[in-house]
Amino acid sequence: MPSSVIRDWTYDSDAQRLRITFTLGEVYDYEAVPPEIDQGLRDAQSKGRFFSRHIRDHFVYRRVT
Repeated sequence: MPSSVIRDWTYDSDAQRLRITFTLGEVYDYEAVPPEIDQGLRDAQSKGRFFSRHIRDHFVYRRVT
Protein backbone atom coordinates (compact mmCIF):
# COMPACT_ATOMS: atom_id res chain seq x y z
CA MET A 1 0.00 0.00 0.00
CA PRO A 2 1.40 3.45 -0.87
CA SER A 3 2.41 5.78 1.93
CA SER A 4 2.24 9.54 2.15
CA VAL A 5 5.36 9.49 4.37
CA ILE A 6 7.60 6.65 3.17
CA ARG A 7 8.57 6.33 -0.49
CA ASP A 8 10.60 3.14 -0.18
CA TRP A 9 12.84 1.11 2.13
CA THR A 10 15.38 -1.67 2.00
CA TYR A 11 16.46 -4.04 4.73
CA ASP A 12 19.94 -5.55 5.06
CA SER A 13 19.36 -8.62 7.19
CA ASP A 14 23.08 -9.32 7.70
CA ALA A 15 23.72 -5.82 9.09
CA GLN A 16 20.20 -5.47 10.51
CA ARG A 17 20.04 -2.05 8.87
CA LEU A 18 16.81 -0.53 7.64
CA ARG A 19 17.22 2.24 5.05
CA ILE A 20 14.12 4.39 4.62
CA THR A 21 13.58 6.89 1.84
CA PHE A 22 10.92 9.41 2.76
CA THR A 23 8.62 11.07 0.25
CA LEU A 24 10.51 14.38 0.49
CA GLY A 25 13.73 12.60 -0.53
CA GLU A 26 15.54 12.25 2.81
CA VAL A 27 17.23 8.89 3.37
CA TYR A 28 17.97 7.50 6.83
CA ASP A 29 19.63 4.32 8.06
CA TYR A 30 18.26 2.73 11.24
CA GLU A 31 20.67 0.36 13.00
CA ALA A 32 20.15 -2.91 14.90
CA VAL A 33 16.65 -3.35 13.52
CA PRO A 34 15.38 -6.92 13.96
CA PRO A 35 13.80 -8.65 10.95
CA GLU A 36 10.41 -8.62 12.67
CA ILE A 37 10.32 -4.84 12.33
CA ASP A 38 11.01 -5.04 8.59
CA GLN A 39 8.26 -7.62 8.22
CA GLY A 40 5.91 -5.50 10.30
CA LEU A 41 6.57 -2.53 8.03
CA ARG A 42 5.87 -4.70 4.98
CA ASP A 43 2.61 -5.94 6.47
CA ALA A 44 1.43 -2.62 7.88
CA GLN A 45 -1.60 -1.05 6.29
CA SER A 46 -0.26 2.38 7.29
CA LYS A 47 3.51 2.55 6.81
CA GLY A 48 3.70 6.01 8.40
CA ARG A 49 1.81 4.92 11.51
CA PHE A 50 3.97 1.80 11.86
CA PHE A 51 7.10 3.93 11.47
CA SER A 52 5.93 6.36 14.15
CA ARG A 53 5.02 3.63 16.62
CA HIS A 54 7.78 1.08 16.08
CA ILE A 55 10.82 2.68 14.42
CA ARG A 56 11.13 6.42 15.08
CA ASP A 57 12.81 7.06 18.44
CA HIS A 58 13.38 3.30 18.94
CA PHE A 59 16.59 2.81 16.96
CA VAL A 60 19.86 4.64 16.45
CA TYR A 61 19.74 6.36 13.08
CA ARG A 62 21.76 8.59 10.79
CA ARG A 63 20.87 10.67 7.77
CA VAL A 64 22.38 9.35 4.55
CA THR A 65 21.37 12.13 2.14
